[in-house]
Amino acid sequence: MKIEILEFVEGARKAKGITVIIDVFRAFSVGCYLFDAGAVRVIATAGVEDAFNLKKQYDNSILVGERDEKKIEGFDLGNSPTEVHKTDFRGKTVIHTTTAGTQGLINAVNADVVITGSLVNAGAVVKYIKALNPEHVSLVAMGYRATISAEEDLLCAELIAARLNNKSVGFEKRIALLRNSSGARFFNPQNIDYSPPTDFFLCTMTDRFNFVLKGATRKDGNVDLLMS
Repeated sequence: MKIEILEFVEGARKAKGITVIIDVFRAFSVGCYLFDAGAVRVIATAGVEDAFNLKKQYDNSILVGERDEKKIEGFDLGNSPTEVHKTDFRGKTVIHTTTAGTQGLINAVNADVVITGSLVNAGAVVKYIKALNPEHVSLVAMGYRATISAEEDLLCAELIAARLNNKSVGFEKRIALLRNSSGARFFNPQNIDYSPPTDFFLCTMTDRFNFVLKGATRKDGNVDLLMS
């Protein structure tokens, strides 16, 4: 099994084989929490306009997403697992767009299979990949705003790669130390309205969920996320 770590939208476009699009803070942590909260469908889209158009097609739908970390004007919720915890998603269709994570899903056009990756379901991702036993695995760290390397996404990629090789020593301490580096923004009082401290802890609860989210490209170019 060849394992390759890539970054950003360019990396998503280059990805092949079994591809994991990774966004720890916060898109694909949010994705897991949405399904855990009862959402029946999550549709990932790259564009805000696409999200509004999709909302017109689905009754009982909720718009979730961010630009520059903040909730998009006209959306129901931002890209925050804390907000997800406060909302009843049972029976709801969620339309989700973010600056980084969902862009990777849309652009992974050369992959055989696409799944999302985050710390909260890293173990399930590893189990899923091992069961398929592919020749090639692409781990795409989407980064901060899809333009700057993000320590948490690269760390998640390293963790998945290590576990695929049956080695995963020392990651707990590195994950905890994210609080002082890339996760420090969640503890800035100026960000509390859209990036509260609880988001950091919810996004770093490694292996909280035992399912993966598999992407299925739709005819309209957006991506259905399916719990598997």
